[in-house]
Amino acid sequence: MPIITSLEAFPLQLPLAPGREAGGARYRAAPNVRSVYPARDETVLVRIATADHVGWGEALAPVAPEAPAVIINEVFAPLLVGTALDGPRPTAFRLQETMRERGHLNGHHADAVAGLDIALWDLTGHTHGLPVHTLLGGTYRTEVPLYLTTVGGATPEEKAEHAVAAHRAGFDAMKLHLSMDPRTVLVTVDAVLAALAGEPAGDRPAPQVAVDAHWVHQLGPARSLGRALDERGIWFFEAPLAPEDLRGHELLAQDLATPVAVGEAMRHRFEFAEWTARRAVGIAQPDIGRTGISEGFAIAGVTAANYVPIAPHHSMATSLAYAAGLQVSGAAESLAAMEYGPQTSLKSAALMSADFMADGAVSDGQVTLPTAPGLGVTVDEDAVRALAAQFPAR
Repeated sequence: MPIITSLEAFPLQLPLAPGREAGGARYRAAPNVRSVYPARDETVLVRIATADHVGWGEALAPVAPEAPAVIINEVFAPLLVGTALDGPRPTAFRLQETMRERGHLNGHHADAVAGLDIALWDLTGHTHGLPVHTLLGGTYRTEVPLYLTTVGGATPEEKAEHAVAAHRAGFDAMKLHLSMDPRTVLVTVDAVLAALAGEPAGDRPAPQVAVDAHWVHQLGPARSLGRALDERGIWFFEAPLAPEDLRGHELLAQDLATPVAVGEAMRHRFEFAEWTARRAVGIAQPDIGRTGISEGFAIAGVTAANYVPIAPHHSMATSLAYAAGLQVSGAAESLAAMEYGPQTSLKSAALMSADFMADGAVSDGQVTLPTAPGLGVTVDEDAVRALAAQFPAR
Protein backbone atom coordinates (compact mmCIF):
# COMPACT_ATOMS: atom_id res chain seq x y z
CA MET A 1 0.00 0.00 0.00
CA PRO A 2 1.40 3.46 -0.89
CA ILE A 3 2.85 5.57 1.91
CA ILE A 4 1.87 9.23 2.38
CA THR A 5 5.07 11.23 1.94
CA SER A 6 3.82 14.81 2.36
CA LEU A 7 0.79 16.87 3.34
CA GLU A 8 0.60 20.66 3.00
CA ALA A 9 -2.10 23.31 3.18
CA PHE A 10 -1.85 26.64 1.36
CA PRO A 11 -3.99 29.60 2.48
CA LEU A 12 -4.54 31.84 -0.53
CA GLN A 13 -5.97 35.13 -1.62
CA LEU A 14 -7.14 34.40 -5.15
CA PRO A 15 -6.34 36.46 -8.24
CA LEU A 16 -9.12 38.89 -9.00
CA ALA A 17 -11.51 37.79 -11.71
CA PRO A 18 -11.88 40.20 -14.65
CA GLY A 19 -14.01 43.21 -13.80
CA ARG A 20 -13.66 42.86 -10.04
CA GLU A 21 -11.76 45.27 -7.84
CA ALA A 22 -10.45 44.91 -4.30
CA GLY A 23 -9.32 47.52 -1.84
CA GLY A 24 -9.55 48.73 1.71
CA ALA A 25 -9.93 46.34 4.61
CA ARG A 26 -9.32 42.63 4.15
CA TYR A 27 -12.87 41.84 5.34
CA ARG A 28 -16.01 43.91 5.22
CA ALA A 29 -19.68 43.65 6.05
CA ALA A 30 -22.20 43.34 3.25
CA PRO A 31 -25.51 45.21 3.23
CA ASN A 32 -28.63 43.34 4.36
CA VAL A 33 -26.82 40.16 5.46
CA ARG A 34 -25.18 38.95 8.67
CA SER A 35 -21.86 37.71 7.28
CA VAL A 36 -18.56 39.39 6.52
CA TYR A 37 -16.92 38.89 3.14
CA PRO A 38 -13.32 39.14 1.93
CA ALA A 39 -12.28 42.01 -0.32
CA ARG A 40 -10.81 39.33 -2.60
CA ASP A 41 -11.76 35.67 -2.47
CA GLU A 42 -9.77 33.54 -0.05
CA THR A 43 -9.48 29.77 0.27
CA VAL A 44 -7.16 26.99 1.38
CA LEU A 45 -5.82 24.38 -1.02
CA VAL A 46 -4.48 21.05 0.23
CA ARG A 47 -1.76 18.90 -1.37
CA ILE A 48 -1.18 15.30 -0.32
CA ALA A 49 1.30 12.97 -2.00
CA THR A 50 2.76 9.49 -2.15
CA ALA A 51 5.96 8.61 -3.98
CA ASP A 52 4.04 8.26 -7.26
CA HIS A 53 0.94 10.42 -7.13
CA VAL A 54 -0.40 13.77 -5.90
CA GLY A 55 -3.90 14.70 -4.81
CA TRP A 56 -5.37 18.18 -4.37
CA GLY A 57 -8.29 19.35 -2.28
CA GLU A 58 -9.91 22.55 -1.13
CA ALA A 59 -11.82 23.77 1.88
CA LEU A 60 -14.31 26.58 1.42
CA ALA A 61 -12.70 29.06 3.82
CA PRO A 62 -13.50 32.58 2.60
CA VAL A 63 -12.57 34.14 5.96
CA ALA A 64 -9.31 33.39 7.81
CA PRO A 65 -8.13 30.40 5.71
CA GLU A 66 -5.03 30.42 7.91
CA ALA A 67 -7.08 28.62 10.58
CA PRO A 68 -7.82 25.35 8.72
CA ALA A 69 -4.35 25.53 7.14
CA VAL A 70 -2.71 25.50 10.57
CA ILE A 71 -4.83 22.52 11.64
CA ILE A 72 -3.79 20.59 8.53
CA ASN A 73 -0.11 21.49 8.71
CA GLU A 74 0.37 21.22 12.47
CA VAL A 75 -2.15 18.55 13.53
CA PHE A 76 -3.04 16.34 10.57
CA ALA A 77 0.32 16.21 8.78
CA PRO A 78 2.19 14.64 11.75
CA LEU A 79 -0.64 12.11 12.11
CA LEU A 80 -0.65 11.04 8.46
CA VAL A 81 2.78 11.54 6.88
CA GLY A 82 4.65 8.23 6.91
CA THR A 83 1.47 6.14 7.23
CA ALA A 84 -0.17 3.96 4.59
CA LEU A 85 -2.68 5.57 2.24
CA ASP A 86 -5.91 4.30 3.73
CA GLY A 87 -9.35 4.83 2.24
CA PRO A 88 -10.57 8.45 2.37
CA ARG A 89 -13.70 7.64 4.39
CA PRO A 90 -12.03 5.95 7.39
CA THR A 91 -9.28 8.57 7.35
CA ALA A 92 -11.77 11.44 7.38
CA PHE A 93 -13.69 9.72 10.18
CA ARG A 94 -10.54 9.36 12.29
CA LEU A 95 -9.73 13.04 11.80
CA GLN A 96 -13.27 14.05 12.75
CA GLU A 97 -12.86 11.95 15.89
CA THR A 98 -9.72 13.84 16.96
CA MET A 99 -11.85 16.82 18.05
CA ARG A 100 -15.39 15.43 18.08
CA GLU A 101 -15.71 15.24 21.86
CA ARG A 102 -14.72 18.91 21.97
CA GLY A 103 -17.60 19.92 19.72
CA HIS A 104 -15.55 20.50 16.58
CA LEU A 105 -17.63 18.63 14.02
CA ASN A 106 -18.27 22.17 12.82
CA GLY A 107 -16.06 25.21 12.34
CA HIS A 108 -12.44 25.42 11.25
CA HIS A 109 -11.65 21.83 12.23
CA ALA A 110 -14.44 20.65 9.94
CA ASP A 111 -13.05 22.88 7.17
CA ALA A 112 -9.66 21.24 7.59
CA VAL A 113 -11.12 17.73 7.45
CA ALA A 114 -13.16 18.63 4.36
CA GLY A 115 -10.19 19.98 2.42
CA LEU A 116 -7.99 17.03 3.31
CA ASP A 117 -10.77 14.54 2.55
CA ILE A 118 -11.22 15.97 -0.95
CA ALA A 119 -7.45 15.72 -1.52
CA LEU A 120 -7.50 12.08 -0.35
CA TRP A 121 -10.23 11.20 -2.84
CA ASP A 122 -8.28 12.94 -5.62
CA LEU A 123 -5.09 11.09 -4.64
CA THR A 124 -6.91 7.75 -4.45
CA GLY A 125 -8.43 8.37 -7.88
CA HIS A 126 -5.01 9.08 -9.39
CA THR A 127 -3.54 6.04 -7.64
CA HIS A 128 -6.12 3.73 -9.22
CA GLY A 129 -6.64 5.65 -12.47
CA LEU A 130 -10.36 6.20 -11.77
CA PRO A 131 -12.64 9.22 -11.34
CA VAL A 132 -13.95 9.82 -7.85
CA HIS A 133 -17.56 9.07 -8.83
CA THR A 134 -16.50 5.57 -9.88
CA LEU A 135 -14.81 5.08 -6.51
CA LEU A 136 -18.09 6.18 -4.89
CA GLY A 137 -19.84 3.29 -6.64
CA GLY A 138 -20.95 4.78 -9.95
CA THR A 139 -23.26 7.50 -11.19
CA TYR A 140 -26.96 8.06 -11.60
CA ARG A 141 -26.31 10.65 -14.32
CA THR A 142 -23.52 11.79 -16.62
CA GLU A 143 -24.99 15.28 -17.12
CA VAL A 144 -25.39 17.33 -13.94
CA PRO A 145 -28.17 19.96 -14.09
CA LEU A 146 -27.12 23.41 -12.92
CA TYR A 147 -28.80 26.55 -11.69
CA LEU A 148 -27.28 29.98 -12.08
CA THR A 149 -26.24 31.18 -8.65
CA THR A 150 -26.69 34.92 -9.17
CA VAL A 151 -28.87 37.10 -11.35
CA GLY A 152 -27.10 40.44 -11.57
CA GLY A 153 -28.51 43.94 -11.37
CA ALA A 154 -29.24 46.41 -8.58
CA THR A 155 -32.84 47.29 -9.43
CA PRO A 156 -35.83 45.09 -10.26
CA GLU A 157 -35.61 46.22 -13.88
CA GLU A 158 -31.91 45.37 -14.10
CA LYS A 159 -32.44 41.98 -12.52
CA ALA A 160 -35.20 41.28 -15.02
CA GLU A 161 -32.83 42.11 -17.87
CA HIS A 162 -30.11 39.86 -16.45
CA ALA A 163 -32.59 37.02 -15.92
CA VAL A 164 -33.66 37.20 -19.56
CA ALA A 165 -30.01 37.19 -20.65
CA ALA A 166 -29.32 34.13 -18.47
CA HIS A 167 -32.32 32.33 -19.94
CA ARG A 168 -31.16 33.12 -23.46
CA ALA A 169 -27.72 31.76 -22.50
CA GLY A 170 -29.32 28.39 -21.73
CA PHE A 171 -30.21 28.57 -18.04
CA ASP A 172 -33.72 27.40 -17.22
CA ALA A 173 -33.03 27.66 -13.46
CA MET A 174 -31.62 30.64 -11.59
CA LYS A 175 -31.52 32.28 -8.16
CA LEU A 176 -32.25 35.79 -6.92
CA HIS A 177 -30.36 37.06 -3.84
CA LEU A 178 -33.00 39.14 -2.08
CA SER A 179 -32.19 39.79 1.57
CA MET A 180 -34.40 42.80 2.15
CA ASP A 181 -37.89 43.90 3.10
CA PRO A 182 -40.44 41.35 1.81
CA ARG A 183 -42.32 43.98 -0.20
CA THR A 184 -39.15 44.85 -2.09
CA VAL A 185 -38.47 41.15 -2.62
CA LEU A 186 -41.85 40.70 -4.27
CA VAL A 187 -41.43 43.72 -6.54
CA THR A 188 -38.18 42.21 -7.84
CA VAL A 189 -39.61 38.72 -8.16
CA ASP A 190 -42.61 40.02 -10.11
CA ALA A 191 -40.38 41.97 -12.48
CA VAL A 192 -38.21 38.94 -13.17
CA LEU A 193 -41.13 36.55 -13.64
CA ALA A 194 -42.89 38.97 -15.98
CA ALA A 195 -39.77 39.38 -18.10
CA LEU A 196 -39.20 35.63 -18.32
CA ALA A 197 -42.85 35.05 -19.20
CA GLY A 198 -42.32 37.18 -22.29
CA GLU A 199 -39.56 34.92 -23.59
CA PRO A 200 -40.40 32.38 -26.32
CA ALA A 201 -40.81 28.95 -24.76
CA GLY A 202 -40.23 26.64 -27.72
CA ASP A 203 -39.57 23.15 -26.42
CA ARG A 204 -37.83 24.37 -23.25
CA PRO A 205 -39.34 23.97 -19.79
CA ALA A 206 -40.69 27.01 -17.98
CA PRO A 207 -37.86 28.83 -16.16
CA GLN A 208 -37.41 28.02 -12.48
CA VAL A 209 -36.64 30.97 -10.20
CA ALA A 210 -35.46 30.59 -6.59
CA VAL A 211 -35.11 33.21 -3.85
CA ASP A 212 -32.23 33.32 -1.35
CA ALA A 213 -32.94 35.44 1.75
CA HIS A 214 -29.55 34.92 3.48
CA TRP A 215 -31.09 34.06 6.86
CA VAL A 216 -32.43 37.57 7.59
CA HIS A 217 -36.11 37.01 8.48
CA GLN A 218 -38.07 36.15 11.58
CA LEU A 219 -40.71 33.42 11.32
CA GLY A 220 -43.72 35.71 10.87
CA PRO A 221 -42.39 37.79 7.96
CA ALA A 222 -40.84 34.67 6.41
CA ARG A 223 -44.21 32.92 6.52
CA SER A 224 -45.95 35.84 4.82
CA LEU A 225 -43.24 36.13 2.20
CA GLY A 226 -43.23 32.37 1.64
CA ARG A 227 -46.98 32.32 1.00
CA ALA A 228 -46.56 35.09 -1.56
CA LEU A 229 -43.81 33.04 -3.20
CA ASP A 230 -46.20 30.08 -3.24
CA GLU A 231 -48.63 32.15 -5.30
CA ARG A 232 -45.87 32.94 -7.79
CA GLY A 233 -44.64 29.37 -8.24
CA ILE A 234 -41.12 30.02 -6.95
CA TRP A 235 -38.80 27.00 -7.19
CA PHE A 236 -37.38 27.19 -3.64
CA PHE A 237 -37.04 29.63 -0.73
CA GLU A 238 -33.45 29.49 0.53
CA ALA A 239 -32.12 30.42 3.98
CA PRO A 240 -35.23 32.22 5.25
CA LEU A 241 -34.47 32.12 9.01
CA ALA A 242 -31.40 32.06 11.27
CA PRO A 243 -29.33 28.99 10.33
CA GLU A 244 -29.66 27.33 13.76
CA ASP A 245 -33.45 27.78 13.95
CA LEU A 246 -34.49 24.18 13.32
CA ARG A 247 -37.94 24.55 14.89
CA GLY A 248 -38.65 27.75 12.97
CA HIS A 249 -37.73 26.13 9.66
CA GLU A 250 -39.88 23.14 10.55
CA LEU A 251 -42.92 25.34 11.20
CA LEU A 252 -42.27 27.39 8.08
CA ALA A 253 -41.87 24.36 5.83
CA GLN A 254 -45.15 22.92 7.09
CA ASP A 255 -46.98 26.11 6.03
CA LEU A 256 -45.55 26.48 2.53
CA ALA A 257 -45.86 24.73 -0.81
CA THR A 258 -42.54 26.25 -1.89
CA PRO A 259 -39.66 23.99 -0.73
CA VAL A 260 -37.47 25.49 1.99
CA ALA A 261 -33.80 25.08 1.05
CA VAL A 262 -31.01 25.08 3.65
CA GLY A 263 -27.72 23.36 4.30
CA GLU A 264 -24.70 25.51 3.45
CA ALA A 265 -24.05 26.13 7.17
CA MET A 266 -24.21 22.41 8.05
CA ARG A 267 -21.19 20.14 8.02
CA HIS A 268 -22.26 16.58 8.77
CA ARG A 269 -24.90 13.88 8.31
CA PHE A 270 -26.16 14.09 11.90
CA GLU A 271 -27.48 17.62 11.29
CA PHE A 272 -29.05 16.73 7.96
CA ALA A 273 -30.60 13.59 9.43
CA GLU A 274 -32.49 15.60 12.03
CA TRP A 275 -33.53 18.42 9.69
CA THR A 276 -34.80 16.10 6.98
CA ALA A 277 -36.53 13.71 9.40
CA ARG A 278 -38.45 16.65 10.85
CA ARG A 279 -39.30 17.96 7.36
CA ALA A 280 -37.64 21.29 8.15
CA VAL A 281 -36.00 21.30 4.72
CA GLY A 282 -37.35 20.45 1.28
CA ILE A 283 -34.09 20.81 -0.67
CA ALA A 284 -30.80 20.10 1.12
CA GLN A 285 -27.78 22.22 0.17
CA PRO A 286 -24.55 20.73 1.55
CA ASP A 287 -21.42 22.49 0.35
CA ILE A 288 -18.88 19.78 -0.43
CA GLY A 289 -16.08 22.30 0.18
CA ARG A 290 -17.32 22.39 3.79
CA THR A 291 -18.34 18.76 4.27
CA GLY A 292 -15.77 16.96 2.15
CA ILE A 293 -16.69 14.17 -0.26
CA SER A 294 -16.95 11.42 2.36
CA GLU A 295 -19.38 13.31 4.55
CA GLY A 296 -21.13 14.90 1.57
CA PHE A 297 -21.87 11.51 0.06
CA ALA A 298 -23.14 10.28 3.44
CA ILE A 299 -25.38 13.36 3.63
CA ALA A 300 -26.79 12.57 0.19
CA GLY A 301 -27.73 9.11 1.44
CA VAL A 302 -29.35 10.45 4.60
CA THR A 303 -31.41 13.05 2.73
CA ALA A 304 -32.52 10.55 0.09
CA ALA A 305 -33.71 8.21 2.84
CA ASN A 306 -35.99 11.04 3.99
CA TYR A 307 -37.13 11.82 0.41
CA VAL A 308 -35.29 15.14 0.22
CA PRO A 309 -33.11 15.85 -2.85
CA ILE A 310 -29.77 17.63 -2.61
CA ALA A 311 -28.73 20.76 -4.51
CA PRO A 312 -25.07 21.20 -3.54
CA HIS A 313 -24.11 24.75 -2.58
CA HIS A 314 -21.11 26.49 -4.11
CA SER A 315 -20.07 30.09 -3.70
CA MET A 316 -16.53 31.40 -3.24
CA ALA A 317 -14.25 28.39 -3.78
CA THR A 318 -12.30 27.37 -6.89
CA SER A 319 -12.80 24.64 -9.48
CA LEU A 320 -11.32 22.06 -7.06
CA ALA A 321 -14.20 22.31 -4.60
CA TYR A 322 -16.59 22.58 -7.52
CA ALA A 323 -15.27 19.35 -8.98
CA ALA A 324 -15.77 17.66 -5.61
CA GLY A 325 -19.39 18.83 -5.61
CA LEU A 326 -19.88 17.50 -9.13
CA GLN A 327 -18.54 14.07 -8.13
CA VAL A 328 -21.08 13.85 -5.31
CA SER A 329 -23.83 15.23 -7.57
CA GLY A 330 -23.21 12.49 -10.12
CA ALA A 331 -23.19 9.72 -7.53
CA ALA A 332 -26.12 11.01 -5.42
CA GLU A 333 -29.36 9.10 -5.66
CA SER A 334 -31.61 12.17 -5.51
CA LEU A 335 -30.36 15.44 -7.04
CA ALA A 336 -32.28 18.62 -7.79
CA ALA A 337 -29.38 20.57 -9.38
CA MET A 338 -26.00 22.02 -8.48
CA GLU A 339 -25.27 25.70 -7.95
CA TYR A 340 -23.11 27.29 -10.65
CA GLY A 341 -21.44 30.64 -11.24
CA PRO A 342 -19.11 31.52 -14.14
CA GLN A 343 -16.77 33.33 -11.71
CA THR A 344 -15.56 29.97 -10.38
CA SER A 345 -13.56 29.11 -13.47
CA LEU A 346 -12.44 32.70 -14.05
CA LYS A 347 -10.81 33.08 -10.65
CA SER A 348 -9.35 29.55 -10.83
CA ALA A 349 -7.69 29.95 -14.22
CA ALA A 350 -4.30 31.14 -12.94
CA LEU A 351 -3.95 28.13 -10.63
CA MET A 352 -5.60 25.15 -12.31
CA SER A 353 -7.37 23.85 -15.38
CA ALA A 354 -10.54 21.81 -15.55
CA ASP A 355 -11.97 20.77 -18.92
CA PHE A 356 -15.48 20.53 -17.50
CA MET A 357 -15.34 24.25 -16.62
CA ALA A 358 -13.76 25.43 -19.88
CA ASP A 359 -15.48 27.80 -22.29
CA GLY A 360 -18.46 26.07 -23.84
CA ALA A 361 -18.39 23.13 -21.44
CA VAL A 362 -21.48 24.37 -19.59
CA SER A 363 -24.29 24.05 -22.12
CA ASP A 364 -28.08 24.09 -21.87
CA GLY A 365 -27.85 24.55 -18.12
CA GLN A 366 -25.87 21.40 -17.43
CA VAL A 367 -22.30 20.13 -17.31
CA THR A 368 -20.84 16.76 -18.23
CA LEU A 369 -19.43 14.84 -15.29
CA PRO A 370 -15.61 14.64 -15.58
CA THR A 371 -14.21 11.18 -16.31
CA ALA A 372 -10.49 11.86 -15.76
CA PRO A 373 -8.82 10.22 -12.73
CA GLY A 374 -9.51 11.82 -9.37
CA LEU A 375 -11.41 15.09 -9.46
CA GLY A 376 -10.56 15.87 -13.07
CA VAL A 377 -8.62 19.06 -12.20
CA THR A 378 -4.97 19.77 -13.08
CA VAL A 379 -3.32 22.07 -10.54
CA ASP A 380 -0.32 24.26 -11.34
CA GLU A 381 1.70 23.60 -8.20
CA ASP A 382 4.28 26.29 -8.93
CA ALA A 383 1.53 28.88 -9.28
CA VAL A 384 -0.07 27.79 -6.01
CA ARG A 385 3.21 27.99 -4.12
CA ALA A 386 4.02 31.39 -5.61
CA LEU A 387 0.63 32.78 -4.65
CA ALA A 388 0.82 31.25 -1.15
CA ALA A 389 4.17 32.98 -0.63
CA GLN A 390 2.37 36.34 -1.05
CA PHE A 391 -0.29 35.57 1.55
CA PRO A 392 -1.77 37.68 2.92
CA ALA A 393 -1.55 40.13 0.04
CA ARG A 394 -1.40 43.69 1.39
